Formats: sequence, structure tokens, C-alpha cells
Amino acid sequence: MKWIAGILMVALALIADVSVQDKPPSAAEVLAELKAGNEHHATKHYQHPHQTAARQRELTTTQHPHATILSCADSRVAPEIVFDQGLGDLFDVRVAGNIAGDAEIASIEYAADHLGVPVLVVLGHQRCGAVTAAAEPGEARGHLPVLIAAIRPAVEQARGMPGDTIDNAVRINVENVVRQLTGSQPVLAGLTAAGRLQVVGAVYSLDTGKIEWLPKDRRSR
Repeated sequence: MKWIAGILMVALALIADVSVQDKPPSAAEVLAELKAGNEHHATKHYQHPHQTAARQRELTTTQHPHATILSCADSRVAPEIVFDQGLGDLFDVRVAGNIAGDAEIASIEYAADHLGVPVLVVLGHQRCGAVTAAAEPGEARGHLPVLIAAIRPAVEQARGMPGDTIDNAVRINVENVVRQLTGSQPVLAGLTAAGRLQVVGAVYSLDTGKIEWLPKDRRSR
């Protein structure tokens, strides 16, 4: 009978181990991983996780990303690289100026509500071309005016502030989008209030490769 008890204990331990592995990470754990990954990028000590053939096969029928990144479409700010992540790790929503229109919000809602992603990062970046365009006089061509109109409030708020107007506008634009998404009814606001989603703002430096995480009190003004 002792050997049966021993087998049962081993089986229970294995079940507990699987349960721990299957438990989704907390928002704090996800943010810690993203910060560590950015340090890998900034120091060029990449780990290149989850980029194997086995990982690709694993993702053919399911996905469990742990962070949504709303970032600028700029070619120099690729989330999987600047956070040193791999296949299936990030749910990317990319648009010039990291703005949040209906299509972007719908994508973010899908990730948060249906995939259970606990963290949303709004990622702006240094010398953003979309923010710069919003600060320039004159009318833009094509569909750009719609994009610029979403960013212009941040530019107007940045004018007259000490420091570089574009740098300030980039940060303010991130803050505005964080505020917009945190209060977006009915889905994102509800998930945030329930503690199921944490929305954070950040700015990527093209010079250093480092990400500045905006403090919560600054983002919530």
C-alpha cells in the first residue's frame, strides 16, 4: 500500500506543477518580464525566446499572449525586438502615432476580454514622425488629417512647456491614449475597474534603446 500512496503523491505533485505552469501571469509579472526584455535589447544581450520550430507548431491552434502593445507603426520600434519577446508572447496593435481609433480599441478589447491579456502598454517613441507632422503648419494629404487630428491636442498642450515640444507631445499623447483606453466603455473600463487589465504608458528612446515607463500619477492626470 505504501507504493500506491507514493504513486498518488507523485501524481498529485505533477498535477500541481501543471496547474502552476498553466496559471496566467499577473500584471506585475508581465511588466517585470517586459522590463527585463527591454534591458536585453538596450544592452544587446538578447535571449530570443520562443522563436523555435516547436514554438511555431505549438501556436498553430491557440495563442496566449501576456501583453498587448499599442505602439507606433514606425519600423524602428518593433515590440518583439525592443522587449526581446517571441512568437505568441505579444498581441501587437500598431498604428502611426500609437493612437486609439475604433479599430484599434476593438483589437485591444479582443485581447483583453477574449484572450485574457492582463497588461496593455501604450508605447510612444522619441522623434515620432506622426507627432512631428501634427506640430507642423498646413494641411496633410490623403487620410493623414484624421491621424493628425487625434494627436494635435497633445501638441497644443506641449506648446509653451519647458523642454523639447515634440518630446513633450510624445509623452502627453501616450498619457492621453492611456486615459482614453482606461475609460473606454463598456469593455476596457470594466476590465480595468475589475482589476483584470492594467494599462500603462511608456516611451522608447531611439538613441539608447531604453524604455521610459511613465509613472502612474503622471498617466492618470
